[in-house]
Amino acid sequence: MPATRPSQLLTLQSFGDISRFLREGVADEDSRQLRDSLGVLSTQIDEAVRTRRTSTDTTEITRRVVALSHSAREHQLFLTGLGSAWHALYEFGAYQRALRELRNAIADWQSMLEQRSTKESASFDQFELLAWRTLGEALLLIDMYEHQSNPASDLQDMPPPRKPSALQRLRAWFRGGLR
Repeated sequence: MPATRPSQLLTLQSFGDISRFLREGVADEDSRQLRDSLGVLSTQIDEAVRTRRTSTDTTEITRRVVALSHSAREHQLFLTGLGSAWHALYEFGAYQRALRELRNAIADWQSMLEQRSTKESASFDQFELLAWRTLGEALLLIDMYEHQSNPASDLQDMPPPRKPSALQRLRAWFRGGLR
């Protein structure tokens, strides 16, 4: 699998771009399944945002938000079934928290739409902010998992660490660097 370069991540300008990125090279089956599930969620986010920006039909926007809510719930259920290697990562807990906050923002946005509240716009803005944060956390989680499952790939191009010479150790000892 080709390594993802940070410059590739900087080109992700939309939720649709994230969906396409997630379909690219996959390290293993667990990673592929998470990417697929996240791709569905990202697509639902993209559709809800696009509908909200291009339509004034509250019923259609609400329909998209309900579908998004369902997708987010399904994705969260999927996460519980991932193996212990995923659950052991610090980023996994951070991603789960971000996803819970996103689900709360979706529910709030849906409520504002159903009530035809004047606060709907602020609720949408909060949702969109949390959507970007959540997907960013997900990409970090995937990156950390894929690097931890293949740690040798990062070390192959690095020369082995050199032990300091006796002279270097002696100089360091005189400077107080070695104890």
